[in-house]
Amino acid sequence: MNLLKKLIDWVDVRVGIREVADKQLTGYLLPRTINVWYSLGSVLLFIFVIQVVTGILLLIYYVPDADKAFASVNQIMNNVPFGWLIRMCHAVGSNMMVLVLMLHMLSVLFMGSYKSPRELNWLTGFILFTLVQGVSLTGYLLPWSQLSFWATTVATNSANAIPVIGPHLVEFLRGGKLVGPHTLGRFFALHVAVIPVAIAGLIGAHLFFLKRTGISAPPFGQKETVNQWQGDGYRYESHPGGIPFFPNFMLEDLRSIAIYLALFLAVVFFNPYLFFPSSAFEPANPFVTPAHIKPEWYFLANYQILKIFPNELIGLAVQGAAMTFLALLPFIDRGRERHPLKRPLFLACAIGGLLVWLGLTVWGHYS
Repeated sequence: MNLLKKLIDWVDVRVGIREVADKQLTGYLLPRTINVWYSLGSVLLFIFVIQVVTGILLLIYYVPDADKAFASVNQIMNNVPFGWLIRMCHAVGSNMMVLVLMLHMLSVLFMGSYKSPRELNWLTGFILFTLVQGVSLTGYLLPWSQLSFWATTVATNSANAIPVIGPHLVEFLRGGKLVGPHTLGRFFALHVAVIPVAIAGLIGAHLFFLKRTGISAPPFGQKETVNQWQGDGYRYESHPGGIPFFPNFMLEDLRSIAIYLALFLAVVFFNPYLFFPSSAFEPANPFVTPAHIKPEWYFLANYQILKIFPNELIGLAVQGAAMTFLALLPFIDRGRERHPLKRPLFLACAIGGLLVWLGLTVWGHYS
């Protein structure tokens, strides 16, 4: 302990580490009404770190070659010590990350935390959501199984419906006319380098905007729930008399992470094949089309929308319009009220939209 104190003293003399810790930890005050939903951001950061670590460990043995990819995944699962655990943690973590990110965005939505001056917080978060779906999609192909091969074929083929540039876009995504070795190379580069770097950069930007604007106090349990920001100049939302981030809310974060970890490990150890249909364990065969190929659960609603409309272009346009509306929501919803029960039109639209998405997802699963 004496040696550690001397080391901290040595660093403190040179960079003032105690001042930084006091300002960013004990001196960083949060609203007293803050609730457990605010911990989801820390849970997501924890999941991202786990995904990066397990992904790096998988890279040691994975071979991004169409002739060897499936065999290398089998080698990881059957012969590498604890390889099955690392792969399952990575695969299950990918699904859990999307789920927790959805819950985080829903909490922001219902608490009105996307309103001025937090438009950039929402935009970076929405782009992160899109990138997480992208990194999941690109990683889906890497095992080079029947499921991943044909699911990627279906997913990339939907771009064909876009007028003029559709066929060129499909060829660009696949690296050729059909899904093949070039597609695997492109998706591998996107999955392990391009998209993770973009996600890391956007996480940094998201945290920067969060620190600059300050934490948005939840509207629940308050007499005044109207957004106080007038747009007359930059103002940090401080919370005098609030609770310190360390140790008070950090303990809340750690508790949420522990609960997540318990649920995550329960899936990994007791039902690891929850997200793996039987076609995920068959090597890719371009000449045999499986009877029922469906995307991951978070793409099932998109998949079903494309099936509902007789023209794929209409289905893509509907999805594009919905995504654009959500991305621009802070600029569309300019009302100052934040409490969901005092915004009946918003509440009806939000719950209705959520029910439609859930209905389409269930329909897509059973159709």
